[in-house]
Amino acid sequence: MSDLIILAIETSCDETSIALVKNGRTILSNIIYSQIAIHQSYGGVVPEIASRKHIEKINEILTLAVEESKVTIEQINAVAVTYGPGLVGALLVGVNFAKGLAYSISKPLIGVNHIEGHICANFISNKELKPPFLTLVVSGGHTHLVKVTDYGKYEVVGKTRDDAAGEAFDKVARSIGLGYPGGPLIDQFSKRGNPKAIDFPRTFLEKDTLDFSFSGIKSAVINYQNSLSMKNIELIVEDVAASFQEAVVDVLVSKTIQAAKKYDIDTITLAGGVASNSRLRDLMSEECNILGYHFHYPPIELCTDNAAMIGCAAYYKYLNNEFSDYSLNAMPNLEFS
Repeated sequence: MSDLIILAIETSCDETSIALVKNGRTILSNIIYSQIAIHQSYGGVVPEIASRKHIEKINEILTLAVEESKVTIEQINAVAVTYGPGLVGALLVGVNFAKGLAYSISKPLIGVNHIEGHICANFISNKELKPPFLTLVVSGGHTHLVKVTDYGKYEVVGKTRDDAAGEAFDKVARSIGLGYPGGPLIDQFSKRGNPKAIDFPRTFLEKDTLDFSFSGIKSAVINYQNSLSMKNIELIVEDVAASFQEAVVDVLVSKTIQAAKKYDIDTITLAGGVASNSRLRDLMSEECNILGYHFHYPPIELCTDNAAMIGCAAYYKYLNNEFSDYSLNAMPNLEFS
């Protein structure tokens, strides 16, 4: 079989990314334009600004991605695009651009769920990885435990009932004055703090559930902050960051190990933006080493939003003839199951 080359587009939030991926696991190019610097002064992503920036940059990113890949448009087998979940305006830019491109070069169109893309990033970084395995998806909008039973076949066995882990990181970072984006800043400040300084609560919910809840610890941090303020006691940001992070990571790792034991799965992977958290990687690695489990995670550039992961997911859809038609639309609240 000849090589399959997917041109993939990702515009679900504040990164404009286009990649060319060969046979699902080899990146020919993966150009990412990040808007973080633009949104920092607002304390978070402003949807209208994000959408406008995607429109401004997407043609330029396409040109750079094709040039770097050394591939001609004629060699592309399909055009893939994230169609949800995400910000509706941002998604629409990518979806409409992808439809126009696919039509103009007479190639199939493949719509990809953003969460599936994050999971598939592990296939790129670990060429030997194959199902079945268990994935902990942790991002600003999602916290899922997913059984990957086959390529493109998933079963969600646990998910958050309120805040996602990444959302809690962002809210706590904002509360203690660290700013945006919260995840990397919490990770950075935690390295200088004492993770045992404050005993923040760990929410494990009912004994047998694999679901998560992070609204309680977010409230606990705010209450702690308020109690110090009323007593005129200075808040040690590094200790709060480290103690908060330790509590969240403790729950994430414990639930993942619980799921692996329940379903007798000995391979665990991480996916999503929070998968780049150094303490999560370290603690999960420690637990997996103790139990003899295999543990994998993508490099940081494949944890955050990027088009290469979308190209990987689309490759397996191509093999299964799972194509989209031109009625494909942005679905900001697209479920993953």
